[in-house]
Amino acid sequence: MNSVWQRLTLSNLSLQLWGPTSLLYRLAGFLRNWRKGSVLMLEWAEPLGALLVAVVFAIAPFTSTTMIGMVLLACAAFFLLLLVSSEALGGITPIHLLVMLYWSIATVATVLSPVRAAAVEGWSKLTLYLLFFGLMARVFRNPRLRSAVITVYLLAALAVSVYGIRQWFFGADALATWVDTESTLAKTTRVYSFLGNPNLLAGYLLPSCFFSGAAVLAWRGWWPKALALLMTVLNSACLVLTFSRGGWIGFVVGGFLFMLLVVQWWSQSLPGFWQKWATPLVLGSAVALVAIALVVVDPLRDRVLSMFAGREDSSNNFRLNVWAGVRDMIRARPILGIGPGNDAFNQVYPQFQRTGYTALSAYSILLEVAVETGIIGLTCFLWLIVVTLTRGWERLQQLRQTGNQEAFWLIAAIATMVGMLAHGAVDTVWYRPQVSTLWWMMVALVASYSGVRPLPIEPKVGNRPLPT
Repeated sequence: MNSVWQRLTLSNLSLQLWGPTSLLYRLAGFLRNWRKGSVLMLEWAEPLGALLVAVVFAIAPFTSTTMIGMVLLACAAFFLLLLVSSEALGGITPIHLLVMLYWSIATVATVLSPVRAAAVEGWSKLTLYLLFFGLMARVFRNPRLRSAVITVYLLAALAVSVYGIRQWFFGADALATWVDTESTLAKTTRVYSFLGNPNLLAGYLLPSCFFSGAAVLAWRGWWPKALALLMTVLNSACLVLTFSRGGWIGFVVGGFLFMLLVVQWWSQSLPGFWQKWATPLVLGSAVALVAIALVVVDPLRDRVLSMFAGREDSSNNFRLNVWAGVRDMIRARPILGIGPGNDAFNQVYPQFQRTGYTALSAYSILLEVAVETGIIGLTCFLWLIVVTLTRGWERLQQLRQTGNQEAFWLIAAIATMVGMLAHGAVDTVWYRPQVSTLWWMMVALVASYSGVRPLPIEPKVGNRPLPT
């Protein structure tokens, strides 16, 4: 059984044997002589990559998607330049292979799409995200650059949270019908800060809650820890004030996992009694705190209860009708779907929608992947998640043995992935660049911790390697 699981998660995959025979391996490094003569690329390649990544997270909540796309294009171009000028293919993991496999499936789905022109646009966006993942996975292998990029994101999220909390105290106009007008929450302010949508804001802030919590443990010095604690409180409060039920689900699920992993990290240094009871006590306290909040805070209780109201809640009813139409779309093209992107979805969905229930997406990440890339793409996507979480857990246990404080960022990444998946089960806000970039940041973080020894690129004459 253990052997089957290791094969499924690619734990025993030898990339040292795969690399020299791959086309990617042969293409990489053909500009390495140029890079040797470039002082900027030789000394500052990774820092420049980190700067580009940091710019994406610094501007994401404050600017248009067009501007974000332009910076992502610059990141993609720079990563390709790094790839073709590298001395070695370092850090390639099974996660990278599955990302490339998913991109290949999406490419075939695009070619076979019934709305090919629209699918090409979605494929282009997906390609930018995956190249952005590649750049981050390479940059994050340097702990200082990894910490710097995380800090930039946390500072941007802090500004977003402060403005969102200000909206709670001073009021904010609802830019869309986010609450059932007949519910008790019809007049409740749902903050949206700079992102214009409370559900999108919740998806954006979800990683910041766990990474600011990790910063409390990872950053050194009382003032940095105090800042991290302030970030944790403000980010969590702002997420709660979005009144996004999907965001709350992700926050609770990811929060429980975050606490479990932190307790498990510390358990080996605790006395015998606390090794046994620390996890139940921490989780019990968290459950009690949530229960007290539901009893005391009326808007919170009403919003949670609306999750179980079925079709009596307008938001629930809307999603149920959209999901019914999406299931029909999947049945119509079950193998490879209609191609990636919301443009392809918007052209095909009207043929299957229930009367009066227009939608821009499937409102469920798993349904969205199945619609876009079919059962084959969904299987690959789930495989990628399983392998990523497994590799993250294995690497976390290795870091635990050495007491490496960098493990706290890995804990935050794993908790965020699970939380975003829980949120994504009932929403698809992470297809927006402000959230999608964060999802691929989590995957890249895990991949950066589980890299393998660099593969040397042999000098060649024609098709034959030179003798050494």
